[in-house]
Order: sequence, then C-alpha cells, then structure tokens
Amino acid sequence: MLIQAKWAEPIRSGRVTVLFRRWAAPRVVAGRVYRTGVGRLAVDAVDAVGRITARDARAAGYRTPADAEADLRGDASLPLYRVRVHPVTDPDPRAELAASADLSPDDVAAISARLDRLDRASRSGPWTRATLRLIAERPAVRAGDLAAAVGRETPPFKLDVRKLKNLGLTESLEVGYRLSARGNAYVNSL
Repeated sequence: MLIQAKWAEPIRSGRVTVLFRRWAAPRVVAGRVYRTGVGRLAVDAVDAVGRITARDARAAGYRTPADAEADLRGDASLPLYRVRVHPVTDPDPRAELAASADLSPDDVAAISARLDRLDRASRSGPWTRATLRLIAERPAVRAGDLAAAVGRETPPFKLDVRKLKNLGLTESLEVGYRLSARGNAYVNSL
C-alpha cells in the first residue's frame, strides 16, 4: 500500500488511524500486516463507505471531509474504501531472518527445498538460484534492467524476488536489490 511520506510521523505516532482509497476492489486484507514506506502497518478493517464522515476525516488527519476528499487520488467512479490501520512496532520477522547468516546444513537443505518447490511451481521454469546469483552479481540495479537481462517481464520478476525476500534471502534497496546476510550465506554454500 502506497502512503505519502507526509503521513509517516502521524501514522507512526498513532494520530492517523484511517486511510481512504479508491479501488475497484480492496487491495488489502483486514488482519494482515503490510510493509509500507512509512513502516509496517496492521490493517484492522477495510470497509466500503459511501462518504467520508467528519469523525473519519479527523482520524485520517484532515480537518474536514471535504479536505480528505480533495486529497483522494484515483477515478472518482471507483468505490471508496476506509482502511483502519495501526503501526506495528515489533521487529519484522523477515528482517530478523534476513540478518541470520549462520546457516547449518539443515538450514541450507530447508532453503534448497523451498527454492525447489518455487522452481517446480513456476510456469517459466527454474529461476530461484539464477535470480539469487544475478542479484549477487548486480546489486542496486533496477528491477527492469535485471528482468531484461534474463529475458523476463518486470512485474513477474519483481514478484519472484519478493518470494525470495519472504525467505529472508534478498533485501530491497532504494533502487534494486541485494542479497541479505542469509542470502549471501546460502549462495556461498552452493
């Protein structure tokens, strides 16, 4: 979920607990935690609403419903959703996993098994280890350039890299990716 930087502090401090979005269908799910540009956010509720109330406008950081509506992006014909959120302050399990570079032989085998499953499920064939090596060789390179280097479209390539990130093997940078400490340890074990 994209969130403007101006909302970082109000969301982190708990002063803003509501976001409004125009979506064809909800893009977040209540009960899940999302990584955003302003930190990790838990989504408490997602509701389609007909209008923005004064109370919800204040909870979203606006003085009036008109101020909140004026700041909305997207097609006005799309449904309006109210997303109730709160910041998550406990450590990100993916970051903790990514930092763990001390891999036992069992850890390496478990990672290999997960990567094998991802490769088998792929319509385009095995990709996991080649992608890890590509990121190791070309850190901080735009995703589009990495995807083009292996003859892939950018969106599915980025989705695949996110799968590696969920295993603690890669980290996103401002531009591109790099292997995490765990990812480096795994690649070096191959």
